[in-house]
Amino acid sequence: MSARRAAKSLYCRLLALVLAALTLCAAPLAAQPDLADLPYGPDPKQQLDVYLPQTTANAPVIVLVHGGGWRFGDKANDPVWRNKAAHWTALGAIVVSVNYRLLPEANPLEQAQDVARALAYVQDHAVEWGGSAQRVALVGHSAGAHLVALISADPGLAQAMGARGWLASVALDTAMLDPLTIMSTAPSPLYMQAFGDDPAFWTQVSPLARLQPSAPPMLLVCSTQRVNPCPQARTFATSLTALGGVARVLPIDLSHRAINEAIGLHPAYTAELDAFLRDTGLWGPS
Repeated sequence: MSARRAAKSLYCRLLALVLAALTLCAAPLAAQPDLADLPYGPDPKQQLDVYLPQTTANAPVIVLVHGGGWRFGDKANDPVWRNKAAHWTALGAIVVSVNYRLLPEANPLEQAQDVARALAYVQDHAVEWGGSAQRVALVGHSAGAHLVALISADPGLAQAMGARGWLASVALDTAMLDPLTIMSTAPSPLYMQAFGDDPAFWTQVSPLARLQPSAPPMLLVCSTQRVNPCPQARTFATSLTALGGVARVLPIDLSHRAINEAIGLHPAYTAELDAFLRDTGLWGPS
């Protein structure tokens, strides 16, 4: 192993240890959601969990969408919610973790429709939980980031499922903002299983191809340790800005996994996310 690769391997191991230590020191949070397995649709996968802050009064709501290659993942997996919920509920936000149908039962477009349907449910019930239906943000990682980016790029997809406008979206390290390009070059087996071989479908599930001026402000977090996410994020952000929208790109030297797990633990990174959400008005007037 070269000295450079050895140093990188040591860095990754040290980062994992730091994240584990910070997790142990994080604010305590109940092992179970305050409201579990709330159905937003008829399918058993169309459920969500709600984590409440100590006090709720017109609280902002942050909706989490898990990753897993469009085939795996669950709202209750610790990396999906625990550190984020501990951090954001401490700031007074309601945190919602969403499940959606997976491959092969549902393709990525149908999965995005599930996320939109969950968003509509959250908006309809936020007041019951002590939250604000007007101050909602979406945060997705990996495949979940693609789904969040898709309904954010074209809010008409969400509106068709009954959702109303929301304040902001955060996409955590997706390499599928531009499926047309990825699928036309050298798609991995993972992408082939999810997106198939029909260019018309690639367009349907392409955040870049569907981008509309009505897109909410978006933060695109990308790992500089991977090849595709940051160039795609910059292209997408440039396109949204040209349409009059708001988009920020946050390149960060963390792994794909750590970008998800470090929220609430990595001070500088978390502060960047919080600043973006604050700038969109999620926490109301400062």
